[in-house]
Amino acid sequence: MDELTLDEALEELVSAEDFLDYFGIEYDPSVVQVNRLHILQRYHNYIAKSVLPELESARRLVYITTLQQAYQDFVISDALTEKVFKVFHMHEPQTKFVPLSSITLNKQDAA
Repeated sequence: MDELTLDEALEELVSAEDFLDYFGIEYDPSVVQVNRLHILQRYHNYIAKSVLPELESARRLVYITTLQQAYQDFVISDALTEKVFKVFHMHEPQTKFVPLSSITLNKQDAA
């Protein structure tokens, strides 16, 4: 993949291990095996919040830094604590805002 541009190489990567290997990040296979989807989703979330420079070498550094951060999140924590996917939030208390105006009767509307 050395002859490919960064964007072309990224399109070829399919697993968390592929990304970690491509960017030369050392990892514990047992951590990745249990958390691969969580790591990739967290990586995606970090990239989405990042400002990506146009210069390929600078963009590569952002990708490496965010992937290292995503991996480390699951080295020091776990999927239940990190709650990367929506399914982990489904049973949490939900709060909804209902404005008072939507449940009160307006005198003008009643006439």
